[in-house]
Amino acid sequence: MTQKRVNEFAEVTGDHNFIHVDPARAQKTPFGGTIAHGYLTLSLLGPISQQLLVVSDAATSVNYGLNKVRFPAPLPVGAEFRGLGELVEVTPFDNGIQVLAAFTVEVKGAPKPALVAECLFRYYR
Repeated sequence: MTQKRVNEFAEVTGDHNFIHVDPARAQKTPFGGTIAHGYLTLSLLGPISQQLLVVSDAATSVNYGLNKVRFPAPLPVGAEFRGLGELVEVTPFDNGIQVLAAFTVEVKGAPKPALVAECLFRYYR
C-alpha cells in the first residue's frame, strides 16, 4: 500500500483524517504511521474478486451487496497485502446466478487480516 494511493483516495472521498494522510502525526498513534482507509481496503475487493472469480459465460455482472464487512486490523502504508477468496454459495435466479463469496485481505507479517467480507455478485445471462 502506498501513501500516494491513500492520498488519492482521500482526495476522491474527502476523507482527510490525519491517520491516513499525515505521516508525521500518524507516527505518534498506536498504528505507528499512516494506514489505508477502511473503505479503500474494501474497494480493493473489486480487482481482487475479478482476479479470483471468473464466470466466462455471463453477459455481464454487478456487485449486488455485502452481507458482512469487518476491519480487524489496519492496512499500514508500506505494507504488502494479498486477497484471498472462497466461493460460499451459488443460487440461480431468473436471469442468471447469484454468488456469495467470502474475501479476506491479509497483510504480510500481521496476525490479523485488514478485511473480511461476504460479498454478493449477480451474473446475468
